[in-house]
Amino acid sequence: MYDVLEKQFANYFAKADRTKGVTGENLLQLLECRIDNVIFRMGFANTRRGGRQVVRHNHVLVNGKKVNIPSYLVKKGDEITIREKSKEIKAIKESLEARERHGWDSWLEVDPKNLKGVFKEVPSIPDLQLPIEEQLIVEFYSR
Repeated sequence: MYDVLEKQFANYFAKADRTKGVTGENLLQLLECRIDNVIFRMGFANTRRGGRQVVRHNHVLVNGKKVNIPSYLVKKGDEITIREKSKEIKAIKESLEARERHGWDSWLEVDPKNLKGVFKEVPSIPDLQLPIEEQLIVEFYSR
């Protein structure tokens, strides 16, 4: 779902396990904070894989700095912007138009006219509405 390889996923699990709180929730929150996922959630890409491509092709700025690593973890308050040169890309415009019809998540603030947004807060599990039983993931990786 998040297009993460096994070793990288195991590393996310280890980080989630070390963090205070419920491990399964921490894991999903870490995955949701990846820049490729945030780009997808903001509507700058149709899929997470598309978000990964937007990031890899240097179309994204985080707090005014170029970011081209899809696993970059966004923090609360970070401003994500599509670079000025990239604002005319047809795929980005089309996916943003489609996302505007559905609306955005409450933990994101998006300005579709300027192609930028703010990561207001780390999402809570009920906000995500994902068909994932994180407890099963925790049980599998805990062995």
